[in-house]
Amino acid sequence: MNKLLTFIGLMMFSFASVSATSVDTQSEAGKQSDNTLSVETLWQLSRIGQPVVSPDGNFIVAPVTHYDVPEDKGATQLFLFDVDGKGARALTAKGLSVSQAVFSPNSEYLAFVSKRNDDDAGQIYILPMTKAGEATRLTEVPTGASSLKWVGQHLYFTSSVWPDKSWEEMTDALKHLKDKKVSAWQWNALPYSSFDRWIDEERQAHVFRVPSTGGDIQGITQAMGIELPRSSHSASSYDIDPTETYIAFNANGWENQVDPKTDLFIGKIGESEATNITSDNVAPDFSPTFSPDGKTLAYLSRQIAGFYADTARIKLYDIAKSTTTVVNDTWDRSMSNIVWAANGRGFYSSVDDAGTRRLYYINARNGKFEAITKATNFSTPQILSSNYLVATNESFLHPAQLVKVAISDGDVMRLDSFNDDILSNVELGSYESVTYQGADGKDIQMWVHYPPGFDKNKKYPLFLLIHGGPHNAITDGFHYRWNAQTFASWGYVTAWPNFHGSSGYGQAFADAINPDWKTKPLEDVRAATDWFMQQEWIDTDRMVAGGASYGGYLSSILLGTEHPFKALLIHAAVYNMYSQMAADFSVHSTRFGSYWENPDIYKSISPHYFADKFATPTLVTHGQLDYRVPVGQGFELFRTLQTKGIESRMIYFPDENHWILKPNNSIYWYNEVKDWMTHFAEPGAK
Repeated sequence: MNKLLTFIGLMMFSFASVSATSVDTQSEAGKQSDNTLSVETLWQLSRIGQPVVSPDGNFIVAPVTHYDVPEDKGATQLFLFDVDGKGARALTAKGLSVSQAVFSPNSEYLAFVSKRNDDDAGQIYILPMTKAGEATRLTEVPTGASSLKWVGQHLYFTSSVWPDKSWEEMTDALKHLKDKKVSAWQWNALPYSSFDRWIDEERQAHVFRVPSTGGDIQGITQAMGIELPRSSHSASSYDIDPTETYIAFNANGWENQVDPKTDLFIGKIGESEATNITSDNVAPDFSPTFSPDGKTLAYLSRQIAGFYADTARIKLYDIAKSTTTVVNDTWDRSMSNIVWAANGRGFYSSVDDAGTRRLYYINARNGKFEAITKATNFSTPQILSSNYLVATNESFLHPAQLVKVAISDGDVMRLDSFNDDILSNVELGSYESVTYQGADGKDIQMWVHYPPGFDKNKKYPLFLLIHGGPHNAITDGFHYRWNAQTFASWGYVTAWPNFHGSSGYGQAFADAINPDWKTKPLEDVRAATDWFMQQEWIDTDRMVAGGASYGGYLSSILLGTEHPFKALLIHAAVYNMYSQMAADFSVHSTRFGSYWENPDIYKSISPHYFADKFATPTLVTHGQLDYRVPVGQGFELFRTLQTKGIESRMIYFPDENHWILKPNNSIYWYNEVKDWMTHFAEPGAK
């Protein structure tokens, strides 16, 4: 029996129908923005990033990115926000990109990474906060500085370096790479790529530090002979204790580079050895963070190797005793970020919880957890005081906003006013959460979006959206690449079902689709389709669907099965499980074996084995720089469709990766999707 969950009372939350100013784009489709949340409007919006708060609680700084569509590029400024929401001012100039802001321990200075003037790579700049002054460059690292942390008297950063070269020799090596005429890359071992970049196997990722007043750069991890993961490292890959005695960092814990084991190492700064404190765990241990008193290291830990959605739990490592305890091994929600409370007695976190990212407090002593917020998404919280947190907050109907959150009751106070002028002229639809029964009779949560002016007494077409991952649930936030309200603005009811495998509904639910990616999610999508076909306001003759990445995979599975959809959109699809071995990681091999070891798994779930049943008109889109799902997957699918004489179209982006990120390419993509879908399913009410 289908049951309706809480209706998100946003039918009333619509803006005045005043024509919005269109952006100047040369999209071939030549579309102009209107008073809906069009793609052109999406690219007018300012995008607020993760805030940082000064240790004394007096300053809140966040990056804000603006896009220039005619120039096809964006730039990021740092803004200083009043803690009481009375205004904001820019700290850095327009046209320059800045990132990774961190405060000094005394709150008097702000450091950030920027590329200015004659910088060939991102460098550390320092800006005074309590007196007048311009930002000054602190570093001249030829390979660039990133992943900043300011601890004690030093700024710590990572850089991808040649371990056997001096800084001067690295400068020469970079010039040689720039000037050389040979374009070849060579690898003798994995990894060779990550997402959209090639990895130079001669370079290593290491942590360095430099005095905050300037001076010589000191290598930290390089002296220990252990490198951070080359394919993915960030500020969350390491931490420094408050006394600058210890460093904790991620590195591969064994010799196997094909299936690396992410472990945590601890070493004393300035010494040549580090100890692997998680060697007994075959699954990843990550995100180290020292307690305020420096006596305890907290980190996140999974248990199943090769399963990135395995529940990540908080573990505590006692530095003096060299012992480890688990904070809570029964809570069926996974951690992705933790922030120590100032008193060291617990953590704050943004947790993926049943379709919503909520702020939680987790007691470090007894493992008890308590939700601070309820509705809509919140980012990783930052501590403002003993009573307040700072985070960004978003929903399906508004982009990220900077907010102050009361710890006691979750009360939210907005601190910015970005995008209000634009959104005041935009008429939005509404959305709600519904629950229906899917595979094995399990409840499946689904977000349903209605077009502006929705009238339940009329009939509308359906555009069913199939999310990627597959272990990434769609939560109540603002999506720029696949915006359900933008699709709805065309005159469709749109929906995101959080099928089996989605995160935020417990370990068993997430792992229910491994290794069989096909059966349960397909049944859930079919059940979602049946749910809509039972609604009087859906026109069952006007139904389309589509997805990207794993969503493209499941759309390709739909393509080879019985379904009611008139057309499909398939972006960056995992179409051939065999050729997916060319990706930067292989999906099933670590946990379930490669296709020559367990061929039946791959034959039963790979979409290309069902090509004999393909019959639906399909739009295929893919980017050349996609190393997560290599572009050959898209061309294989398109050739198959064309060979079978099925109406199909291939849109190829030579300068995009797994996502379509450039403004004009995004506008073009949305408009091409609109043209394709409206050709097969007329939009609007009837």
